[in-house]
Amino acid sequence: MGPRWLWGLRRGLILFGELAVTLGLVVVLLATYELWWTNRSADANAAQAVATLERQWDAQARADASTASPSPGASPGGSGSVAPTAGTSAPAGSGSGGGAGGASGGDSGGGTGVDSMARDLTAFAVIRIPTLGVVFPVAEGVDKYAVLNHGYIGHYPGTAMPGRPGNFAVAGHRNTHGEPFRHLDRLGVGDAVVVEVSGWDYVYRIDSILPQTEPADGAVILPEPYSEFHPEARYGYRTPGSYITLTTCTPEFTSLYRMVAWGRLVGRQPRPATVGA
Repeated sequence: MGPRWLWGLRRGLILFGELAVTLGLVVVLLATYELWWTNRSADANAAQAVATLERQWDAQARADASTASPSPGASPGGSGSVAPTAGTSAPAGSGSGGGAGGASGGDSGGGTGVDSMARDLTAFAVIRIPTLGVVFPVAEGVDKYAVLNHGYIGHYPGTAMPGRPGNFAVAGHRNTHGEPFRHLDRLGVGDAVVVEVSGWDYVYRIDSILPQTEPADGAVILPEPYSEFHPEARYGYRTPGSYITLTTCTPEFTSLYRMVAWGRLVGRQPRPATVGA
């Protein structure tokens, strides 16, 4: 049978091995949830939100056409716009960390039943980045729990609305929860970012990309955005205009710093009806 201490050591090793296996399984399950399931559910929410919003826009366009032709000078946001709220905040956390801001309530344009909170979000725009294959809805607010974790790109409260003078500033996750800005580092100067709202597509052209800045660099979402921490002339703008700012976390799988891409409005066109609408 052997010495008692040897028997106790053997039993301790067996117990340690069982605990190690259990801990390993828990880590695997957590990693699977974060890296696979959150993307799956957020992608489903985002796709449903985009489809619902486009159906609403098409129905509104048909209703408008049956009464009178829409005026080219109509409000750019149309019935799909949301009035900006007061105040701005520093760039939101869009990786593992959180950010500032809030979400607007109302009838949902998104959600599939996978996440009940997503059904309470109101999408008012769709962002498409052709070079990255990005197609995601935009909702008001940049809080990660209320907005970003549900597969939405978040609009910084207080910044301009699409197509308007000022800075249309948004945040999105780089990893997990749909990760709309996963490959923002692959965006290049001259690439197009299309923002769709009711009746209109606004086309922005990327002018500059800041690979890394501090989370507290709030100047990146000002009406004339630039970086307080990187004031080089090649980053941001110094004159009034109609701009877009895309922010996300960097490096990947962290929220230590922020990556920022800026573009300017170069054109708009009537939004075509969705195929099969």
